[in-house]
Amino acid sequence: MHIAFNGWFWDQPHTGSGQYLRGLLTALVQRAPQHRYSLVVPPHARTLDHLPPDVDVLPVRMRLGGHLGKVWFEQRAFPRAVGRLGAGVAHVPYWGPPLRSPAPVVCSVLDVIPLVIPAYRQGVRNRLYTSLVVAAARGAAGLLTISEDARRDIVRHIRVPADRVTVTYLAADRTFHHEPDRERDRAVSARYGLDDLDDFVLYLGSYVAHKNVRLLLAAYTYVAQALGQDVPLVLAGHTPATWGTPRFPDLPAYIDEIGVGDVVRWIGPVDEADKPSLYRLASVFVFPSRYEGFGLGPLEAMACGTPVVGCEASSVPEVVGDAAFLVDPADSRAMGSAILSLITQPDLAGTMRNRGLARARDFSWRQTAEGTLAVYESLV
Repeated sequence: MHIAFNGWFWDQPHTGSGQYLRGLLTALVQRAPQHRYSLVVPPHARTLDHLPPDVDVLPVRMRLGGHLGKVWFEQRAFPRAVGRLGAGVAHVPYWGPPLRSPAPVVCSVLDVIPLVIPAYRQGVRNRLYTSLVVAAARGAAGLLTISEDARRDIVRHIRVPADRVTVTYLAADRTFHHEPDRERDRAVSARYGLDDLDDFVLYLGSYVAHKNVRLLLAAYTYVAQALGQDVPLVLAGHTPATWGTPRFPDLPAYIDEIGVGDVVRWIGPVDEADKPSLYRLASVFVFPSRYEGFGLGPLEAMACGTPVVGCEASSVPEVVGDAAFLVDPADSRAMGSAILSLITQPDLAGTMRNRGLARARDFSWRQTAEGTLAVYESLV
């Protein structure tokens, strides 16, 4: 069997779609090396690091850029490449399948945020694109998603039968399960200016509205009242070019408004290779998101032995089980209390750490690959 992958997000490992594509393709090559795998990439994919062995790469040329170029790649360039390759299955590992393809299309719909959160479909362009990918997803030969919660949303909003959607959970990469490397951890601490800290609370992710970082900032007013500046909040991740839009609330202004500037540190983007160390260095990892297709961050933190505080919303309870503190996504006081409990009660933190390590071992990319292969085989 020959599977061709849409590789639009391969060189964007900081995105959920990029992480998913890298993890899945690597696991497929390891689990089923007898098949042929091709990665079709756009012109911007200049960095093909971490590519598994024996994966063919087909770059395509395009004159268009920006949003229109992305649509052209999905609807015209990728299907044409599938035809040139003679692939038996075309897999689009995010919600952007073509309307027509010379091979059966498998589409991974990781979430349906534009259909669930109105702010994400504002503007004519966004509404047109959402209508396009909804129609294309309905015509796909196979649909994959990454949690039961996401499947329910797909069935409800895209309006496809539940038996057409297969759940294949994600997993933390094996690098997060390694024994601590103290020397590397110290180097990472110094690289991000954290080597003066004994303890800190970590948020690692984006700052789009549904990530609900305002809740975490409000919760930190209670933490700061109790602990002062001894345990700062470290915010890691790509910051937007412009704050104060429907997608990106003005968090710097909110920090000034509630007076937590002295206990908040921004460290910017984090290299993928540094993430395990950063999780291990943190006393607590907080994931305040209101909506997630899966929520890989909490699983990565638990695999590193870091206690997690999250919100009882969407797929997060499904992922963490009883291995994390979950609070109402609108209750900043409860989130602050959960953070303080883990920082001030070592025995409790140790219990949650052990639960998290055990929970993280329940998920594996091998299982993800096996579920995906079963869908491919059902089509050919």
